[in-house]
Amino acid sequence: MHNETDNGLRAKSLHSNPLNWVEKYADYLYGFAMSRLRDEDIAKDLVQDTFLAGLQRLDHFEGNSEEKTWLTAILKNKIADFYRKRSSSGLSNLKLTDAESEQQNFFDSETGHWNDKYRPQAFGLEVDNPLMMKELGSILNKCLAKLPGLWFSVFSMKHMDDLSSELICTELKLTAANFWVIMHRTKLNLRACLQKNWN
Repeated sequence: MHNETDNGLRAKSLHSNPLNWVEKYADYLYGFAMSRLRDEDIAKDLVQDTFLAGLQRLDHFEGNSEEKTWLTAILKNKIADFYRKRSSSGLSNLKLTDAESEQQNFFDSETGHWNDKYRPQAFGLEVDNPLMMKELGSILNKCLAKLPGLWFSVFSMKHMDDLSSELICTELKLTAANFWVIMHRTKLNLRACLQKNWN
């Protein structure tokens, strides 16, 4: 019986070695969590929870993917759980009719063209200028940091993780209308922030 247990542990250690996880993956997972959470303490907690969940599920890891990929998937689920718990309180003031009326201000009802007040301004961006692109990236990160947590989560899941709208709604327990309102307001907020801080 003792030999069977040792053999089973040896077989699993061929696929994964939890003793090396912190050294090999902690910095990467922490950076991944910070890019989606923007809170050091929560990011650290979720990385620790990821390692713990990985240990608890080690018997499910068959080595079909890399350890890093597997642990990142666990962390993504932890982040989704975190925002799912927070999302219910942040949805009470989101109304589709409010977002639709906000959008109506942007366009002339007769022509469908932009109203002068809301017309997007030219950024004067030279794509082939690496310094300018770096500066824009820095400003965008500052604008993203100002978003409410739920908005940032929805935006990052959609545009950083490239998840489908349906999957985001399922993961965060959002209705399609709530998702649309959050994306609409996030884009308006980011546009205003970029126009204010760029140049």
